Amino acid sequence: MRKWTVVIPVKRLRAAKTRLRGAVPADRHPDLALAMVRDTVAAVLSTPAVTRLIVVTDDAAVAASVGRLGAEVAPDPGAGLNAALRFGADDVAGPEAYRAVLTGDLPALTPGQLDQALGAVTGRSFVPDAAGTGTVLLAVPPGESLRPLFGPHSAQAHAGSGAAPLTGDWPGLRQDVDTAADLGTVLSLGAGRRTCELLRDLGLTAECAPAA
Repeated sequence: MRKWTVVIPVKRLRAAKTRLRGAVPADRHPDLALAMVRDTVAAVLSTPAVTRLIVVTDDAAVAASVGRLGAEVAPDPGAGLNAALRFGADDVAGPEAYRAVLTGDLPALTPGQLDQALGAVTGRSFVPDAAGTGTVLLAVPPGESLRPLFGPHSAQAHAGSGAAPLTGDWPGLRQDVDTAADLGTVLSLGAGRRTCELLRDLGLTAECAPAA
């Protein structure tokens, strides 16, 4: 069985998820961003195929929180998202490993879905987001460089660079959270405990089904 190293980049919380601002009170926005990261990290660490998780961040609160969950922390090299992903995957993890990079805003992610997606990888591959335009996961086998192209229309960019799209039935993996509408979709899918608890405490949801 292949064993994977997963890399998740996380911005400083006060600069993260700008399109999501207004979904919760402004002073709780960093808490929401962190709750989603922690739910994503917890799901990744429970995935059978994953043996190592590296979070690339310069935010001390993120580093402390994911460290308590069992993730490693690497410093952000400071040259943008794709540089952070290359650093985590190609420098920290190393080219001899099976590596996958994942967005940190997947509170409905389940270990089973991630395990299935990683099992479908045969070469450099990516998973488009639910909208079909973005990318939530990019994976490479040993000996191949990551070549991340995250940003606007990244699904098209990754496909154009030769990466194979993986389009299995993985709603929790594919549903990232950029807007308040995305957050509502996550709640309908079932979200992780930390995201659910925060939204329930804020009175934004009466009940919250677990991610399944």
